[in-house]
Amino acid sequence: MSFLPADGPEGADLAEALRRAVGGEVRFDSYTKQLFSRDASMYAIEPIGVVFPRDAADVAAVVATAGEFGLPVLPRGAGTSLAGQAVGQVIVMDLSRHMSRIIEIDAERRLARVQPGVVQEQLNLAAARDGLVFGPDTSTRNRATLGGMIGNNSAGSQSVRYGMTIDHVLTVDVVLSDASRSTFGPLTAEELTSRAATPTLDGAICRELPRLVERHRDAIATGFPRFWRQSGGYRLDRLDPKAAEFDLAKFVVGSEGTLVTVVEAAVQLVPAPPHRVIAVGHFTSVQAAIEATQDALACQPAAVELLDRAIIELSRQKIEYRSLGSILHGDPEALLFVTFFGDTQAEAVAGLDRLDQQWRAHGRGYYTLRAVDASEQAALLKVREAGLGLLMAASTGARRPLAFVEDTAVEPAKLASYADRFRKILDSHGLTAGFYGHCSVGCLHIRPFIDLSQPGQPELMRAVAEEVRELVLEYGGVNSSEHGDGLARSEFNRRVFGEELYAAMQETKGLFDPQNRMNPGKIVNAPAMTEHLRDAAQPGRPTLSTRLRFDAPGGMRGAADRCMNIGLCRKASTGVMCPSYMATRDEEHSTRGRANALLYALSAPDPRAALGGDRLHGILDLCLECKACKSECPLGVDMAALKTETLAAYHDQHGIPLRSRMFGSIRTLNRLGSAAFPLSNLMGQWRPARLMAERWMGVSAARPLPRFQRQDLRGWFRRRPARATPASQGELIFLADSFTTFTEPAVPIAAIELLELAGWQVRFEAAGCCGRASLSKGLVDQARRMAAGLAERLGEAAARGVPIVGVEPSCLLTLRDEYSALLPGDPRAQAVAAATRLPEELLVEAIASGRLVLPQENGVSGRRIVFHGHCHQKALAGTAATMALLRGIPGADVVEVDAGCCGMAGSFGFEAEHYKLSMSIGELRLFPAIRAEAKQTIIAATGVSCRQQIEHGTGRPTRHPLEIIRQVLEAT
Repeated sequence: MSFLPADGPEGADLAEALRRAVGGEVRFDSYTKQLFSRDASMYAIEPIGVVFPRDAADVAAVVATAGEFGLPVLPRGAGTSLAGQAVGQVIVMDLSRHMSRIIEIDAERRLARVQPGVVQEQLNLAAARDGLVFGPDTSTRNRATLGGMIGNNSAGSQSVRYGMTIDHVLTVDVVLSDASRSTFGPLTAEELTSRAATPTLDGAICRELPRLVERHRDAIATGFPRFWRQSGGYRLDRLDPKAAEFDLAKFVVGSEGTLVTVVEAAVQLVPAPPHRVIAVGHFTSVQAAIEATQDALACQPAAVELLDRAIIELSRQKIEYRSLGSILHGDPEALLFVTFFGDTQAEAVAGLDRLDQQWRAHGRGYYTLRAVDASEQAALLKVREAGLGLLMAASTGARRPLAFVEDTAVEPAKLASYADRFRKILDSHGLTAGFYGHCSVGCLHIRPFIDLSQPGQPELMRAVAEEVRELVLEYGGVNSSEHGDGLARSEFNRRVFGEELYAAMQETKGLFDPQNRMNPGKIVNAPAMTEHLRDAAQPGRPTLSTRLRFDAPGGMRGAADRCMNIGLCRKASTGVMCPSYMATRDEEHSTRGRANALLYALSAPDPRAALGGDRLHGILDLCLECKACKSECPLGVDMAALKTETLAAYHDQHGIPLRSRMFGSIRTLNRLGSAAFPLSNLMGQWRPARLMAERWMGVSAARPLPRFQRQDLRGWFRRRPARATPASQGELIFLADSFTTFTEPAVPIAAIELLELAGWQVRFEAAGCCGRASLSKGLVDQARRMAAGLAERLGEAAARGVPIVGVEPSCLLTLRDEYSALLPGDPRAQAVAAATRLPEELLVEAIASGRLVLPQENGVSGRRIVFHGHCHQKALAGTAATMALLRGIPGADVVEVDAGCCGMAGSFGFEAEHYKLSMSIGELRLFPAIRAEAKQTIIAATGVSCRQQIEHGTGRPTRHPLEIIRQVLEAT
């Protein structure tokens, strides 16, 4: 199926017509089309263009305008669909950006009215105030939209208790294929007759659909799989003209945008379970874990989830997820997570007791972990929900765990036998696969590793899909149980449902969409599953020579191509990734959007020239280089490194701006500012000078500048008396960073004094910059020279095991993270990276060994401390040591605020064009969290940028944690 190109005169006319018709943005540029050519599936189809509707009227206008040009449309939410539902040669309507309002929550009636772009977690957080929740619990809840869940008939881990989305949809407001609008819901016979009499498309649907169901009654009764967990095909089985009500709302659930576009929905809410507990069974094989499912189901759990060894091992390699490994026992091949709810904790724990008795009686597993408290469950839930992404992280080049047979389901009683037969199919083709999923409802997400870029592999994939399809039919199961049909499975619907029922579905499509304009090629009349593959065989490309080393196969392009579009970077209420997306809700400002844009540029005939393009530069511009994607993205897409390399290529073509040179040489700038004290501070406060700096240098006049001190760290260290007592722990190197050395010397002074009290002999290193600031501006060659100099000075000591510490995480952790990419193969750089430690780590060890004792009576006892971690620290080292140190203060109440990125990001927040966004990011979660604290609460942050941003955004003084610890020991 082919439609007119969007690049010629007709495409320009279409774009202009859409701009006249809608209030939202219209984008037809090649980069936007690349970003929306993919979802989380193995498919890629370039759309005609993308529109971002602001309301239902905009949606109707897009459908009408598309109809005038004879073009199809596709409504899209988060783009996390796994079967290719959200891609096509269509006009894409991104309903997630603007149509994301919760219109109403009626606690008494337990319902919510929402726009389609509302994210499931957003709804749950709002409903939680009334003790309610949306029942279907998808692992993608932090980015999946309600519109997408309705289009897909999503389910999730708790479907054994709550069913599927179809069971919770009450009414939907829709735009029909002729751009008219209607409301679908349960209709009485009288209402159905009344609407059927109108000369509209809605009237035709109400008139003809009951007749269609009656004509095919026998095929509907026998053609649908007997198993209830069904998300494939059109749900004609949910319609009965002779019943009291004819429910069109439930009928269109799972129709993947092929019949209507949902613009508003009323959904049922359920009471949130007051208490939850989790048992984690440890098993020596996946098969043994599956065989334990029936015993678990006998205990009436809320969920039974499987994770295999591949996902467990991958979780141990990521800072974000590795806490799971620390609480497991032995070396399990598989884990079975069994969840119980209860009105009281005792009731929930009773479920654990029943399960323990069942498994012991039947010899299931070798150990069962019990997680009763929420804190104990956090690591378990994080890894379970990240199963897909962690499995995708095992990809090597184009060899990926593919979603094409991952959504089958059978009766749980048959699951063990079915899984054994499934594995034999894979074995017969020499394939390995990852196993995870919902054992409680017989749904296993089995993803074989296949490289579709290699000859013969698409055919192999198809052969496996056909064998699995026949196995599903033999077991009376479903081919699509929660991920939908899309491009991966629609082709098989004729075989799955039978000729007559499939013909009835084709008639249904024709009734709702006579011109085939609504997401064509899905559910019925679909192309072969091997068409439109993302990784289809293509000629090899030479690896682009880059300044930084990228370890992925294919170098920089391979690093960008690791993104599999699962969309975790689109979350909005937890973690750090991705701050600019959280503030803009624009796909191109997500990690996924940037990775796809880079992949497009790096696939160009002249990739180096493409890297210097202004459109790409604009897409990457709002990346704060927070590095959260390196840890929170399960695939570890390192957008900070990719941006640095792209900026270097951009500078090659356009030259280096003066402001970039200035910020890239921040150590020199701060050293001069310190030498010019106090004049430098006066100039920084003089408004005419600030306005001039904004006009000529692009440094925001609204942002307060750091204040230099009369004595910087270097002067203090030179003048201090020599240490009187021997150092029991030996030597360590203290890295005097380019910021606190000159503007906050009290912070490193506190660190040095504490480390000496802990028994260390401090060697002071203040000769140069680590290169962090240069990297942030794409000045890679300059950063390499700095790195080489520092590695030369520190390499020998580091090789002897001398720790290297510093108080500014972004500077210190540059040694650990970037030096191997800047100086590949240099043993000195490797030694320096390995020797890098947070000072908090050493101090926690000193307290544990008794070398450092925090007194019971101290100036902080009885006070609350709220800690905000630096983004680079969270991504590369974690905040556990800092929290452990603060919690070691006797009498202190310490909490870590989950408030994402502060928004400053070094020079980013000082730049005039970024200042407002910087403050908007702070206002998302961090500033409100700080303002909510009592005045006596101590605010702590490890990053110099974080402290500046918090003080500017909230007016609250903010201290480094080491300053607080020094205060506790002030009498020492």
